[in-house]
Amino acid sequence: MQNVAIRTINFKGLLVGVLAGLTLVTAMPAIAETSLEASAARMESRIKALSQFGRNADGGVDRVAYSEADLAGRAYIIEEMKKLGLSVTIDATGNILGKRDGTEPDLHPILFGSHIDSVPGGGNYDGDVGVIGALEVISILQENTIQTRHPLEVVIFSDEEGGMPGSIGMSGMFDPELLKTESHAGFTIAEGIVRLGGDPTRVSEADRTGELHAFVELHIEQGGLLEEKGLEIGVVEGIVGIRWWTVTATGMANHGGTTPMPGRRDALVASARLIMAINEIATEAEGRQVATVGKIQAFPGAPNVIPGRVEFSLEIRDLDSARIQQVFDMVKAEADRISTEMEVSFDFDAPTTDLLPAPTDERLRQLIAEAANELGFSYPLMPSGAGHDAQNLATITPTGMIFVPSRGGISHSPQEFTAPLDMARGAHVLYRTVLKLDEQVFE
Repeated sequence: MQNVAIRTINFKGLLVGVLAGLTLVTAMPAIAETSLEASAARMESRIKALSQFGRNADGGVDRVAYSEADLAGRAYIIEEMKKLGLSVTIDATGNILGKRDGTEPDLHPILFGSHIDSVPGGGNYDGDVGVIGALEVISILQENTIQTRHPLEVVIFSDEEGGMPGSIGMSGMFDPELLKTESHAGFTIAEGIVRLGGDPTRVSEADRTGELHAFVELHIEQGGLLEEKGLEIGVVEGIVGIRWWTVTATGMANHGGTTPMPGRRDALVASARLIMAINEIATEAEGRQVATVGKIQAFPGAPNVIPGRVEFSLEIRDLDSARIQQVFDMVKAEADRISTEMEVSFDFDAPTTDLLPAPTDERLRQLIAEAANELGFSYPLMPSGAGHDAQNLATITPTGMIFVPSRGGISHSPQEFTAPLDMARGAHVLYRTVLKLDEQVFE
């Protein structure tokens, strides 16, 4: 297919289209026009088959990591891998790896895939689409007897929803203390890894630092921007950083019936004012930051007592760490103003969560955008507001992400849905991207 200019879309102030001026080490050859397409029917069939493992009464799944449902779902995927001729192994942290030889076995493998574990009461598309999409890429290659230069590896990461120990281990960052953490299934991570066929005493051996050519993850958007704008593919520019504070407001507890309204030092009222200010700051300030207060508790918690102390959470996300700090500084300044006015102090604990932003590789963004463009699919360049295994792989290898639309922006819910055609579009872009990666030489 003749190379054509990458399209650009004006998308709520987001930088979109391909990144002009990015340079690959080798010239990128044009891919010949082909009739190869991902099969929406085949992908839907596999999604439906996988959805039976852990299916609940609401139509979603309770396939939490290390559960019997997780083991059954993994067994199904392993069988599908073997049918496609992949050589299947399980690494020390429980990741499933389906390997396909390349014509040049000394080259580093191209890794692609996602996860199949769910949150409690989850849906049938989060993670699953990336796994089924990876199997679809192998199906296309097998059907058309196409052999890549690089070895290929399809990965199903373990326990993405419970802390990502699988991708953390593969990225060489596994802290042995993580093994003591209790999972949603009631097992410790160490016990869960054993159930998956891994070995918690050898987690360091899962490290693939310096061994991979690239990693690409296909995933549902888990938001509503693509559907809202009628766009078909999302080219992910990075996974946002996350900082999470516990905020404590301290006023004075007193009798709710005998204390006049003037002069009260009500920690809950002061907290409410600050929470409203947090929403306004994140909404009105320039940028794509988000800020959330999702947990709040008043003390002493009696209906006839003015709250003297309130604790609430504050989470700020953005692709830029400096921007997260700027938003926090604005929140802190507003807290100081409210404190002076209402005689209620605010204390911000050190962040209990502090995840750095994980930008995707610029060269992979370009390859994904070119693949989408060649197939005639519309796309923006966009951030991921949710965490993914890709953020860990980005620390050790060039990493890219492909989004497909989520109906209504719903995720982590039985109502989660991505249409078969949208899944197939994503898998076709993934297929093209893998072929393009196979021709690249990265420094």
